[in-house]
Amino acid sequence: MSTSNEVRYLASHEWGRIDEEGILTVGISEHAQDLLGDIVFVELPDLGKSLDAEEESAIVESVKAASDVYSPLSGEVIEVNEKLFDEPEIVNNSPFEDGWFFKIKLEDTSAFQDLMTEDEYNASCEE
Repeated sequence: MSTSNEVRYLASHEWGRIDEEGILTVGISEHAQDLLGDIVFVELPDLGKSLDAEEESAIVESVKAASDVYSPLSGEVIEVNEKLFDEPEIVNNSPFEDGWFFKIKLEDTSAFQDLMTEDEYNASCEE
């Protein structure tokens, strides 16, 4: 089964999309940005940083609250979305496309299957 471009979730509202090279793009869900409201600041991890699965890796601040962003899986940060430094509101407008936070080179791509599917995530949001 191909997982390329499939999106999976953490219960804490982060999403991850894996590509064919084992690079995971990470952001927060539509539901999370709705709960946060207008996003005014994003702090991203440093390039080269090694992250463990479910480790605090970024911070997002809105007019309502500040929230930690967790890495869905373990790996090394290879890219951050620098547009968010000047335009954090991109997360509100496009959480899955332009509003991604960072990309990591995964240590183990098989762990991706252990994350929640979209249906599982949506069901958890309704509880």
